[in-house]
Amino acid sequence: MKTKKIQDIARKLLKEKKVDVVIGFEKGTLPSSATPCFIRNPDEVDRLIWNSFCGNNLANYLPKRKDKIGIVAKGCDSRSIVVLIQENQIKREQLYIIGIPCDGMTDKNNVLHDYCLICEHKNPVIYDVLVGEKVKENKAQRHPEGLRDTKWQKIEDFEKKSSSDKWKYLESELSKCIRCNACRNACPTCYCKECFIDQEKPRWVGTTNNLSDIIFFHLGRIFHQAGRCTDCGACVRACPMNIDLRQFTQKITKDGETLFDYETGLDIDVKPPFATFKEDDSEDFIK
Repeated sequence: MKTKKIQDIARKLLKEKKVDVVIGFEKGTLPSSATPCFIRNPDEVDRLIWNSFCGNNLANYLPKRKDKIGIVAKGCDSRSIVVLIQENQIKREQLYIIGIPCDGMTDKNNVLHDYCLICEHKNPVIYDVLVGEKVKENKAQRHPEGLRDTKWQKIEDFEKKSSSDKWKYLESELSKCIRCNACRNACPTCYCKECFIDQEKPRWVGTTNNLSDIIFFHLGRIFHQAGRCTDCGACVRACPMNIDLRQFTQKITKDGETLFDYETGLDIDVKPPFATFKEDDSEDFIK
Protein backbone atom coordinates (compact mmCIF):
# COMPACT_ATOMS: atom_id res chain seq x y z
CA MET A 1 0.00 0.00 0.00
CA LYS A 2 2.69 2.52 1.01
CA THR A 3 4.94 1.34 -1.80
CA LYS A 4 2.24 2.03 -4.40
CA LYS A 5 1.52 5.49 -3.00
CA ILE A 6 5.23 6.39 -2.94
CA GLN A 7 5.52 5.27 -6.56
CA ASP A 8 2.46 7.33 -7.58
CA ILE A 9 3.78 10.45 -5.83
CA ALA A 10 7.24 10.03 -7.37
CA ARG A 11 5.81 9.50 -10.86
CA LYS A 12 3.70 12.65 -10.60
CA LEU A 13 6.58 14.75 -9.25
CA LEU A 14 8.90 13.67 -12.06
CA LYS A 15 6.31 13.95 -14.84
CA GLU A 16 5.38 17.45 -13.74
CA LYS A 17 9.08 18.30 -13.34
CA LYS A 18 8.56 19.49 -9.80
CA VAL A 19 11.73 17.63 -8.83
CA ASP A 20 14.81 16.50 -10.70
CA VAL A 21 15.29 13.32 -8.69
CA VAL A 22 13.46 11.23 -6.12
CA ILE A 23 15.62 9.62 -3.44
CA GLY A 24 14.04 6.51 -1.99
CA PHE A 25 14.59 2.78 -1.58
CA GLU A 26 14.69 -0.19 -3.90
CA LYS A 27 15.10 -3.90 -3.30
CA GLY A 28 18.60 -4.78 -2.12
CA THR A 29 20.89 -7.41 -3.62
CA LEU A 30 20.61 -9.53 -0.47
CA PRO A 31 17.44 -11.13 0.94
CA SER A 32 15.60 -9.00 3.49
CA SER A 33 17.38 -5.83 2.46
CA ALA A 34 16.67 -2.48 0.85
CA THR A 35 19.11 -0.01 -0.61
CA PRO A 36 18.93 3.71 -1.42
CA CYS A 37 18.17 4.59 -5.03
CA PHE A 38 17.92 7.72 -7.17
CA ILE A 39 15.03 7.89 -9.61
CA ARG A 40 15.18 10.50 -12.38
CA ASN A 41 12.84 8.97 -14.94
CA PRO A 42 9.08 8.52 -14.36
CA ASP A 43 9.33 5.13 -16.08
CA GLU A 44 11.62 3.86 -13.32
CA VAL A 45 9.47 4.64 -10.27
CA ASP A 46 8.35 1.02 -10.01
CA ARG A 47 11.78 0.32 -8.53
CA LEU A 48 10.75 2.20 -5.38
CA ILE A 49 9.70 0.12 -2.37
CA TRP A 50 8.86 0.57 1.30
CA ASN A 51 9.25 -2.01 4.04
CA SER A 52 10.83 -2.50 7.46
CA PHE A 53 14.31 -2.86 5.94
CA CYS A 54 14.43 0.74 4.67
CA GLY A 55 16.68 1.80 7.53
CA ASN A 56 19.19 4.09 5.79
CA ASN A 57 18.92 7.77 6.63
CA LEU A 58 18.46 9.28 3.18
CA ALA A 59 19.24 12.77 4.48
CA ASN A 60 22.86 11.66 4.06
CA TYR A 61 22.54 12.43 0.33
CA LEU A 62 21.33 16.02 0.68
CA PRO A 63 24.22 18.32 1.72
CA LYS A 64 25.25 20.90 -0.88
CA ARG A 65 22.96 19.60 -3.63
CA LYS A 66 21.69 22.21 -6.07
CA ASP A 67 18.84 20.31 -7.74
CA LYS A 68 15.23 19.92 -6.67
CA ILE A 69 14.76 16.72 -4.71
CA GLY A 70 11.92 14.47 -3.69
CA ILE A 71 12.95 12.43 -0.66
CA VAL A 72 11.37 9.65 1.37
CA ALA A 73 11.72 10.43 5.06
CA LYS A 74 10.95 8.58 8.29
CA GLY A 75 10.77 10.42 11.60
CA CYS A 76 14.52 10.33 12.30
CA ASP A 77 15.32 11.17 8.67
CA SER A 78 13.03 14.21 8.79
CA ARG A 79 14.78 15.46 11.92
CA SER A 80 18.15 15.11 10.17
CA ILE A 81 16.71 17.11 7.27
CA VAL A 82 15.76 19.86 9.74
CA VAL A 83 19.35 19.91 11.03
CA LEU A 84 20.71 20.21 7.49
CA ILE A 85 18.33 23.08 6.75
CA GLN A 86 19.35 24.79 10.00
CA GLU A 87 23.00 24.44 9.02
CA ASN A 88 22.44 25.78 5.47
CA GLN A 89 23.38 22.51 3.80
CA ILE A 90 20.13 22.38 1.84
CA LYS A 91 17.25 24.80 1.29
CA ARG A 92 13.71 23.90 2.30
CA GLU A 93 12.37 25.07 -1.07
CA GLN A 94 14.57 22.53 -2.85
CA LEU A 95 12.83 19.64 -1.15
CA TYR A 96 9.59 17.77 -1.59
CA ILE A 97 9.47 15.56 1.48
CA ILE A 98 7.48 12.33 1.26
CA GLY A 99 6.89 11.62 4.93
CA ILE A 100 6.42 8.04 6.14
CA PRO A 101 5.10 7.25 9.64
CA CYS A 102 7.37 4.52 10.96
CA ASP A 103 6.76 1.71 13.44
CA GLY A 104 10.45 0.83 13.42
CA MET A 105 13.06 -0.77 11.22
CA THR A 106 14.14 -4.41 11.58
CA ASP A 107 17.31 -6.36 10.99
CA LYS A 108 17.58 -9.42 8.74
CA ASN A 109 15.96 -11.49 11.49
CA ASN A 110 12.93 -9.19 11.61
CA VAL A 111 13.94 -7.91 15.06
CA LEU A 112 13.43 -4.20 15.78
CA HIS A 113 16.62 -2.23 16.18
CA ASP A 114 17.37 -0.92 19.68
CA TYR A 115 17.11 2.70 18.59
CA CYS A 116 13.66 2.04 17.12
CA LEU A 117 12.46 0.59 20.41
CA ILE A 118 13.01 3.90 22.20
CA CYS A 119 12.12 6.23 19.31
CA GLU A 120 9.88 9.09 20.44
CA HIS A 121 9.34 10.68 17.03
CA LYS A 122 7.99 7.98 14.76
CA ASN A 123 6.14 10.45 12.55
CA PRO A 124 8.01 12.91 10.32
CA VAL A 125 8.29 16.36 11.88
CA ILE A 126 8.39 18.03 8.47
CA TYR A 127 6.86 16.86 5.18
CA ASP A 128 4.95 17.93 2.07
CA VAL A 129 2.85 14.79 1.82
CA LEU A 130 2.27 12.02 4.34
CA VAL A 131 2.01 8.43 3.17
CA GLY A 132 -0.33 6.51 5.49
CA GLU A 133 -1.85 7.40 8.83
CA LYS A 134 0.25 8.79 11.65
CA VAL A 135 1.30 6.17 14.18
CA LYS A 136 1.04 6.51 17.94
CA GLU A 137 4.05 8.16 19.49
CA ASN A 138 5.09 7.26 23.00
CA LYS A 139 7.31 9.28 25.22
CA ALA A 140 9.87 7.13 27.03
CA GLN A 141 8.00 4.92 29.46
CA ARG A 142 9.09 4.69 33.06
CA HIS A 143 9.96 1.49 34.84
CA PRO A 144 7.22 0.13 37.13
CA GLU A 145 9.15 1.40 40.15
CA GLY A 146 9.15 4.86 38.58
CA LEU A 147 12.87 5.39 39.01
CA ARG A 148 14.04 6.29 35.51
CA ASP A 149 13.14 6.50 31.86
CA THR A 150 13.84 3.41 29.79
CA LYS A 151 15.10 5.78 27.08
CA TRP A 152 18.16 6.63 29.15
CA GLN A 153 18.53 3.35 31.04
CA LYS A 154 21.85 2.34 29.50
CA ILE A 155 23.22 5.87 29.75
CA GLU A 156 22.25 6.23 33.39
CA ASP A 157 23.93 2.90 34.14
CA PHE A 158 27.02 4.15 32.32
CA GLU A 159 27.00 7.44 34.26
CA LYS A 160 27.10 5.53 37.54
CA LYS A 161 30.43 3.95 36.65
CA SER A 162 33.65 5.35 38.04
CA SER A 163 35.84 7.42 35.72
CA SER A 164 38.29 4.53 35.37
CA ASP A 165 35.51 2.06 34.53
CA LYS A 166 34.09 4.46 31.94
CA TRP A 167 37.51 4.73 30.34
CA LYS A 168 37.95 0.97 30.35
CA TYR A 169 34.60 0.56 28.60
CA LEU A 170 35.51 3.20 26.03
CA GLU A 171 38.85 1.51 25.32
CA SER A 172 37.22 -1.92 25.14
CA GLU A 173 34.62 -0.80 22.59
CA LEU A 174 36.82 1.41 20.45
CA SER A 175 39.72 -1.06 20.35
CA LYS A 176 37.55 -3.01 17.86
CA CYS A 177 37.68 -0.11 15.39
CA ILE A 178 39.48 -0.76 12.08
CA ARG A 179 39.36 2.91 10.97
CA CYS A 180 37.14 2.23 7.97
CA ASN A 181 35.25 5.52 8.51
CA ALA A 182 31.92 3.81 7.77
CA CYS A 183 30.27 5.53 10.76
CA ARG A 184 31.37 8.93 9.49
CA ASN A 185 30.34 8.22 5.91
CA ALA A 186 26.88 6.98 6.89
CA CYS A 187 26.09 9.91 9.19
CA PRO A 188 23.93 12.62 7.56
CA THR A 189 25.52 15.35 9.67
CA CYS A 190 29.13 14.33 8.98
CA TYR A 191 29.21 16.29 5.74
CA CYS A 192 32.49 18.22 5.89
CA LYS A 193 34.40 18.08 2.61
CA GLU A 194 37.54 17.49 4.62
CA CYS A 195 37.18 15.87 8.02
CA PHE A 196 39.44 17.20 10.79
CA ILE A 197 40.91 13.69 10.94
CA ASP A 198 42.09 13.89 7.33
CA GLN A 199 43.63 17.35 7.58
CA GLU A 200 47.40 17.54 7.18
CA LYS A 201 48.05 21.25 7.70
CA PRO A 202 47.79 21.17 10.63
CA ARG A 203 47.72 17.45 11.38
CA TRP A 204 45.37 17.12 14.33
CA VAL A 205 45.58 13.39 14.88
CA GLY A 206 47.15 10.34 13.30
CA THR A 207 45.22 8.09 10.95
CA THR A 208 46.69 4.86 12.25
CA ASN A 209 44.91 2.05 14.09
CA ASN A 210 46.79 3.00 17.24
CA LEU A 211 44.25 3.08 20.07
CA SER A 212 45.01 6.70 20.98
CA ASP A 213 44.36 7.79 17.37
CA ILE A 214 41.16 5.76 17.27
CA ILE A 215 39.85 7.25 20.52
CA PHE A 216 40.70 10.79 19.41
CA PHE A 217 38.80 10.27 16.15
CA HIS A 218 35.68 8.87 17.77
CA LEU A 219 35.54 11.36 20.64
CA GLY A 220 36.00 14.23 18.21
CA ARG A 221 33.24 12.95 15.94
CA ILE A 222 30.91 12.26 18.86
CA PHE A 223 31.32 15.75 20.32
CA HIS A 224 30.60 17.18 16.88
CA GLN A 225 27.22 15.44 17.11
CA ALA A 226 26.13 17.38 20.19
CA GLY A 227 22.68 18.83 19.48
CA ARG A 228 22.75 17.27 15.98
CA CYS A 229 22.33 13.51 16.38
CA THR A 230 18.80 12.15 15.83
CA ASP A 231 19.70 8.62 16.98
CA CYS A 232 18.83 7.24 13.54
CA GLY A 233 21.30 4.38 14.04
CA ALA A 234 23.13 4.96 10.74
CA CYS A 235 26.56 4.74 12.39
CA VAL A 236 25.71 1.51 14.22
CA ARG A 237 24.27 -0.15 11.12
CA ALA A 238 27.33 0.82 9.09
CA CYS A 239 29.94 -0.39 11.59
CA PRO A 240 31.37 -3.77 10.48
CA MET A 241 32.78 -4.37 13.97
CA ASN A 242 29.46 -3.91 15.85
CA ILE A 243 30.81 -1.12 18.05
CA ASP A 244 28.11 0.34 20.27
CA LEU A 245 28.60 3.94 19.15
CA ARG A 246 25.15 4.88 20.45
CA GLN A 247 26.42 4.52 24.02
CA PHE A 248 28.45 7.65 23.35
CA THR A 249 26.17 9.65 21.06
CA GLN A 250 23.22 9.04 23.38
CA LYS A 251 25.22 10.42 26.29
CA ILE A 252 25.74 13.66 24.34
CA THR A 253 22.05 13.71 23.36
CA LYS A 254 20.94 13.19 26.96
CA ASP A 255 23.12 16.07 28.12
CA GLY A 256 21.62 18.31 25.42
CA GLU A 257 18.10 17.49 26.55
CA THR A 258 18.72 17.75 30.30
CA LEU A 259 21.04 20.77 30.30
CA PHE A 260 19.45 22.83 27.54
CA ASP A 261 15.98 21.33 27.11
CA TYR A 262 16.73 20.78 23.43
CA GLU A 263 15.69 17.89 21.20
CA THR A 264 17.41 17.68 17.85
CA GLY A 265 15.63 18.51 14.63
CA LEU A 266 12.10 19.25 15.83
CA ASP A 267 11.82 22.83 14.63
CA ILE A 268 13.70 24.63 11.85
CA ASP A 269 13.31 27.96 13.64
CA VAL A 270 14.77 26.83 16.98
CA LYS A 271 18.54 27.17 17.12
CA PRO A 272 20.56 24.25 18.54
CA PRO A 273 22.51 24.75 21.81
CA PHE A 274 25.90 25.34 20.19
CA ALA A 275 24.46 28.03 17.92
CA THR A 276 22.88 30.20 20.58
CA PHE A 277 23.25 31.49 24.12
CA LYS A 278 20.72 32.01 26.89
CA GLU A 279 21.41 33.78 30.16
CA ASP A 280 19.49 31.10 32.02
CA ASP A 281 21.44 28.18 30.52
CA SER A 282 22.40 25.63 33.09
CA GLU A 283 26.00 25.86 34.32
CA ASP A 284 26.03 22.56 36.17
CA PHE A 285 28.76 21.30 33.84
CA ILE A 286 31.18 23.97 35.08
CA LYS A 287 33.12 22.66 38.04
